Amino acid sequence: MIENTAIDQEKLDKLAKLAVYTGVGLQKGQNLLLTGPIDALPLVRLIAKHAYKAGAGLVTPLFSDSEIILSRYKYAQDQSFDVAADWLYKGMGDAFDNNTARMAIAGDDPMLLSEMDPEKVARANKANSVAYKPARERITQFDINWNIVSWPGISWAKRMFPDLDSLEAQTKLSEAIFLASRVVEDDPVQAWKEHNCALRKKTDWLNGRNFKDLHFIGPGTDLKVGLADDHEWMGGASQAQNGVICNPNIPSEEVFTTPHYLRVEGHVSSTKPLSHQGSLIDEIRVEFREGAIVHAKASKGEKIFNKVLESDDGARRLGEVALVPDSSPISQSGLLFYNTLFDENAACHIALGQCYSKCFKSKQNLSQEEIKSRGGNSSMIHIDWMIGSKEIDIDGLSENGEITPVFRKGEWCV
Repeated sequence: MIENTAIDQEKLDKLAKLAVYTGVGLQKGQNLLLTGPIDALPLVRLIAKHAYKAGAGLVTPLFSDSEIILSRYKYAQDQSFDVAADWLYKGMGDAFDNNTARMAIAGDDPMLLSEMDPEKVARANKANSVAYKPARERITQFDINWNIVSWPGISWAKRMFPDLDSLEAQTKLSEAIFLASRVVEDDPVQAWKEHNCALRKKTDWLNGRNFKDLHFIGPGTDLKVGLADDHEWMGGASQAQNGVICNPNIPSEEVFTTPHYLRVEGHVSSTKPLSHQGSLIDEIRVEFREGAIVHAKASKGEKIFNKVLESDDGARRLGEVALVPDSSPISQSGLLFYNTLFDENAACHIALGQCYSKCFKSKQNLSQEEIKSRGGNSSMIHIDWMIGSKEIDIDGLSENGEITPVFRKGEWCV
């Protein structure tokens, strides 16, 4: 194995085992498709070891490399930015149709493309989003068990801790990842069982209330989010369409559901920066009317944000609303990870774009028309941004207008 003395190898092994047994919930005989940055090879090797110990059929890793990505933006011909590897994503879709499990490892510098031509970045991302559809649909429909975990890449670590040298920064990031992922516990698998149980109590309460709307109130925010018909709250461990129970996100502190794409009204301000396409978008302020964003501002990255809203017809509408208390360990760390997997678990958030079709009570094999009829949004994008803080109150509104406190000062009322 390639050793890295900056990273606690025992905890890294625990993370790999957790990703296999609790994260993706790999089944005996099931194949596993892995994607990740090339410098995450130590973690990939550990995941493969535990996957085969769990009885995996075949583990197939696909790697990316930041230098190769940058070479494209520096030297490729202009037409390169309007194409994507559709053949690869079709193959991934075929693999998922044959019950291959999916695992993604995050760890690249989230601001890798910050100095590249933003027009080329936008074009490349749009082409990739279109090409990725065959694979993305299997994920958003929860056809197969999948999971995302993180590797403490040095470039990412230096982005978070610029005043430290590379190894010190990587050590600090690895410690933050291990803490948020609960692998600091003696038995992380058991710790996640208890955490999933706590999240389930929240989802059961919300599903029992069956709110029609959520009302967010706070500084710069007065937003009413209508919830989709027959919506279901989910969080932590979930059962995929193939019957496998998995934890899609490690870490995860959220409970979430599908908003109604036509029933969002009011204005809302972001409470944390959004790292997107290699750029930082900060102090987002938008106004919704009849479900769609009609005005959008940002103190930083406004042009990029407005470009996102032009991605397709569903990009101005919501596909997810999620509740996260301010007491979340990730929030209390005080760290900005520049990585949505972590930052979205520090605060309540909303997501522009594609909804999760699993967030419906009758969620088995819903067609796109059925999802839309219930209020689910459709888009080539799914971008989370944070709107929660310790100053945010949330009320649940019933069908008859009864108001129930859900959050006060950023914390659950349950």
